[in-house]
Amino acid sequence: MATKRKDTDYLFLSGRIRSLERRALNRQQVERMLLAPTVAESAQVLTELGYPAFDTQSVSSLHAALAQHRAELFADLVRYMPEPAVLDVFRIKYDYHNLKTIIKSQGGDFRPLLIDAGRIGAQTLAACYERTGKWDFLPPAMGRAAAESARVLAETGDPQRSDFILDRACFAEMLALARQSRCDYLVSYVRTLIDAANLRDLVRTQRMHRPGGFLQQVLFDGGTVAVSEILAGIGNGAATLWRSTPLRDAAVLGDGAIAGGSLTDFEKACDNAVMKKVNEARSVPFGVEVVIGYIAAQENELVAVRTILSGRMAGMNPDMIRERLRDPYV
Repeated sequence: MATKRKDTDYLFLSGRIRSLERRALNRQQVERMLLAPTVAESAQVLTELGYPAFDTQSVSSLHAALAQHRAELFADLVRYMPEPAVLDVFRIKYDYHNLKTIIKSQGGDFRPLLIDAGRIGAQTLAACYERTGKWDFLPPAMGRAAAESARVLAETGDPQRSDFILDRACFAEMLALARQSRCDYLVSYVRTLIDAANLRDLVRTQRMHRPGGFLQQVLFDGGTVAVSEILAGIGNGAATLWRSTPLRDAAVLGDGAIAGGSLTDFEKACDNAVMKKVNEARSVPFGVEVVIGYIAAQENELVAVRTILSGRMAGMNPDMIRERLRDPYV
């Protein structure tokens, strides 16, 4: 029988995280990065926050620095985490990212594109696959999804269909792990991620005038709005389907995007709805929720940093970069 979780087990780690949150990227620092005269001065903001230094003329160097920061984040949390298995909900997507990368490489050099943040070491995963050419070394559900994804890509040449098989398996495993954690907040967070993915798929499918049969193939089980409800309620609009969920405002913009409105505003609203769910952890003084909220917030921060600096390196206007940014955690 599983041991009952005690919030007091998280007293030390919660206090540590509240201290670390003071170094999280905030709105004022985002503006400094956007408006700094040079990319190097923009990157200096990150140095002040504890990010590793990198060559501001190299996108690959930026990605390596962000990968190092992510690895240090997980290593630090694992060191103090009373229940390390909770972290797997966030790490597993990197396993599936690496599987997608290997499968679509079709014999090319995929190692530089792997992200070493999953449950399975990236280089271990690569070495096992290169040695056997099979997926038997993976956990059963993941192995079956990888084999099916590779088969579909080989038969159809359609990487989108291949990716979807792995996305479906990833969401299913994330939700199963969240439920095993016995943390309602984590389950709710994962279900919100699934809702956001399904809402995006509905809007994109209808905006592109794809047939209903296609939509059925790309929806994911496990959201608060069931797949059967989405398929049955297509004609009633997204706002009606998601009216009782954190995605309700995004769904209104989704209906507008279907009619020709801004897809960027809709996509941003979906991500902000997920961050609003993440922000619920801010009201918890101590407990596993504090850790979950912090990890999700750090993932959002890494996306923001990549967006800002990649844009600055490409010479993009600050306003154009700003439009792509999501709401921060602090």
